Amino acid sequence: MLVERVALHALDWRYLLGCQIVTQSDFSQVSFVSVGPEHAGQRLDNFLIRHLKGVPKSRIYRLVRKGEVRVNKSRARADSRIQDGDILRIAPIRVAQVASQVAPSGDLGRYITAHVLFEDEGLLIFDKPSGLAVHGGSGISLGAIEALRAERPHEKFLELVHRLDRDTSGCLLFAKKRNVLLALHKAMAHHSIDKSYTTLVQHAWPAGKRTVAAPLQKNQLSSGARIVRVDHRGKTAVTHFSVVKRLAGCTLLKATLETGRTHQIRVHCQFSGHPIAGDPKYGDPTFNDQLRKLGLKRLFLHASRLRFKHPLSNDVVTVESPLPSNLSGVIAKL
Repeated sequence: MLVERVALHALDWRYLLGCQIVTQSDFSQVSFVSVGPEHAGQRLDNFLIRHLKGVPKSRIYRLVRKGEVRVNKSRARADSRIQDGDILRIAPIRVAQVASQVAPSGDLGRYITAHVLFEDEGLLIFDKPSGLAVHGGSGISLGAIEALRAERPHEKFLELVHRLDRDTSGCLLFAKKRNVLLALHKAMAHHSIDKSYTTLVQHAWPAGKRTVAAPLQKNQLSSGARIVRVDHRGKTAVTHFSVVKRLAGCTLLKATLETGRTHQIRVHCQFSGHPIAGDPKYGDPTFNDQLRKLGLKRLFLHASRLRFKHPLSNDVVTVESPLPSNLSGVIAKL
């Protein structure tokens, strides 16, 4: 029986990821790999990083540089493009220690199955919960993309189209074909994918404030933590806002991204003097404490809608995700 949405949103995602260990594939022998149409046009290094799971990237680049990876019997550069029908010869790989992989628990697998918002032969949209990273790395062994691949081993191609912060919930888009991935990336570059978010911010948002255009620069603190700040030397960032509802001491907003920078909505809200509720990095601690008493235990930021033209059919796809109960409950109390 599938686990209820409300119950799963309340679970600890570290528990859902589980501790099932999958032994690493043996790369100690010469291997030959045939490239299928789903990987045609992909960079050689990106293909190898996914194929040689657990092998450090530095080791993969060294293999290519030394000619230990051959494409159709010839040396190739890491940035060269592989094609359908190419044969890759990969020399034996010996590493002192290859990282083991973590498989998703049964609960996470069932959650993924129950929370697919849209799927066809070209793409999939998943309703990601807060607390689940989109991919592994930086101390996180497994994220949504690894869990989805483990749940669907028959899929030859499955890649993230965009990213969401770990604490942000809502619509997360995956491509099941390489040409779909490239088309959606091109659409994002031309600002033709409508990505809308629902967020709760401190104070009354000004009625006439509809757009925040402030360049963003990534910085690293002495502690090693990453933080983003408004800086004229940064990359262009534009967010459009509209008021959904005015509440006591705060405002429920719809935010639409024109660009997709790291932490963009969070930093633009902070820069405007209206930090997002529950934001531990850019928020107001006193405001967060007040809402914690009302049950808010996470960042109040939800990817509520995706709207775009399907690369295969040219039909307009509109997918919406309702506010999860741990956010809608706070609005009801306010």
